[in-house]
Amino acid sequence: MSAIGVALVALVFLVAVFSAVWAWQLRSKNAGMVDPVWAFSLGVVALLYAALSTGSLPARLLVGAGGAVWGARLGWHLWRRNAGKPEDARYRKLREEWGPAASRNMFGFFQLQAAVSMFLSIAFAVPSYRPDSPSAFAMAVAVALWLIAVAGEAVADGQLRRFAADPASRGKTCRVGLWRYSRHPNYFFECVHWLAYVPLAIGTPWAWLTLLPPVAMAWLLVKVSGVPMLEAHMRATRDDYAEYARTTSVLIPWPPRH
Repeated sequence: MSAIGVALVALVFLVAVFSAVWAWQLRSKNAGMVDPVWAFSLGVVALLYAALSTGSLPARLLVGAGGAVWGARLGWHLWRRNAGKPEDARYRKLREEWGPAASRNMFGFFQLQAAVSMFLSIAFAVPSYRPDSPSAFAMAVAVALWLIAVAGEAVADGQLRRFAADPASRGKTCRVGLWRYSRHPNYFFECVHWLAYVPLAIGTPWAWLTLLPPVAMAWLLVKVSGVPMLEAHMRATRDDYAEYARTTSVLIPWPPRH
């Protein structure tokens, strides 16, 4: 199938999925489940490109396996974090700001997730349509980046989950493990994940496009929906967060400042 054809299939799939989740949250009044669905659905998009594209088999296999495993791991983590819990503070704040227009605006917000997913899927599309196989070195670099990213994000998520589960941690800021060196190590490794597909596209005319998803992800997390909203909540609920923010790198793990 052509690249445009696969993109249209992916778009229809994403619009349908996020419309269904929006309808579900109308009854539950909990928009937080959009987070795991976003990860799961983007993993499915990776599989669509791997299965329906016409590029070299090694590149398609790496794209499909990499995107699907990443999406399954992150989606399962977010599902466990959000299922059966009160709505995330970020979405509660949006509901309060939107007031009577919350349902309508939330639909647009959910469809925005589909648009973001389509943009990020450029990382899957370009390698999936290269006619020749990536070099062994390029594939090794891609796998290494993917392993570092997924393992690092899993470690950071696990450290935070165990910290939050400890009653003694209530009202405190997590500073254990990777969280001592970055205020958002999970976001850092999320950005690294999107870099993993760049080596698979090197040597093709459109390789430069694969740089856009990691840049976009970093911008979204640091400037738009990740760090600003989360840190506003943390500063309001954690007395020690201001000191933590003063001494700890916002994204890239780095030794704390004194």
